[in-house]
Amino acid sequence: MKKHNANNVRVTRQYCIFLKEAKRQNEASIDGVAKAINRFEQYTKFKEFKQFHFEQAVGFKKNLTNQKNETTNKPLSKATLHTTLRHLKNFFQWLAMQTGYKSRINYSDTEYFNLSEKDTRVANAKRKKPVPSPEQIIHVLENMSDCTEIEKRNRALIAFTLLTGARDSAIASIKIKHVNLIEESLFQDAREVNTKFSKTFTTYFFPVGELPLNIIKTWIEYLTKELLFSPDDPLFPKTKMINGTNRKFQASGLLREHWQTASPIREIFKQAFQNAGLPYYNPHSFRNTLVRLGENLCQTPEQFKAWSQNIGHEGFLTTLYSYGDVPDYRQAEVLKKLREPSSDVTPEKQAEYEEMFIKMMGTY
Repeated sequence: MKKHNANNVRVTRQYCIFLKEAKRQNEASIDGVAKAINRFEQYTKFKEFKQFHFEQAVGFKKNLTNQKNETTNKPLSKATLHTTLRHLKNFFQWLAMQTGYKSRINYSDTEYFNLSEKDTRVANAKRKKPVPSPEQIIHVLENMSDCTEIEKRNRALIAFTLLTGARDSAIASIKIKHVNLIEESLFQDAREVNTKFSKTFTTYFFPVGELPLNIIKTWIEYLTKELLFSPDDPLFPKTKMINGTNRKFQASGLLREHWQTASPIREIFKQAFQNAGLPYYNPHSFRNTLVRLGENLCQTPEQFKAWSQNIGHEGFLTTLYSYGDVPDYRQAEVLKKLREPSSDVTPEKQAEYEEMFIKMMGTY
């Protein structure tokens, strides 16, 4: 049975280079595109892309709808269908402009990769995500042991994520020198830190209590004074694995190396919440926690703008749209409160808020 087509492989590789160099997409995004293209090739039994016809797109959509998730054994979600078909539509639109394919592929045929309007709305619907409260995270930290090197690192990892809201991919690449304990800040230097969109910015520690701050201070002191780590060494070193007496690999201290991926970080979070008797919250959910905290603490648009910048967003509307879901109970409380006349804000102060809000909207 045919398992590949040499011409398809060549042009797919060219498209991946285009996505990386011209569209500046990261490796994870490009892998998703390659997976979608491979799914389509399997369906067509690796026919030449030059033979593409709208009937293939229609048939592939039906076939994809009947496929099941390998992990859950449930039908693929509308979001997965939408993403896969979008990748293929973009690929064939690009292909229709390439030499050797222009006369073979009808550009309008790529529109047949579209889902129905109903399914597209379902796929793009914004859903509420589980978000841990600051109290739950503090409970996890209080429950964690810090006797061994690995336990100290794991506890500091969760405390640091709460203090900074940094993404797990960035945390895996952070060095000791990027943290300034005097200013209580983190310099996310895109030259060395794997930040989203390679953005460089400074994050000042969020006001989440003394415990996380003390844990980080103690951890950095332990790294530099006990383990003699240098400023260029990783803040959260990779686990050293050895061949144990039972001929199985086991953890044995720390290496002066960064994690290559964020997967170990997510495993640490999962285990920590499980040990504390709480449902698992991934590292990214801490960003939602901090946004909700900011919604409660910030009293002016300027304060929320600063809070938004601190989490790495250029515009505060990004923070509100992407992370600022209001819990149902708070939604009811806010609406009830709005029915009551406000006596706390003077007309002059209200005018000042409105002027500042207009300026901020103009710079978004």
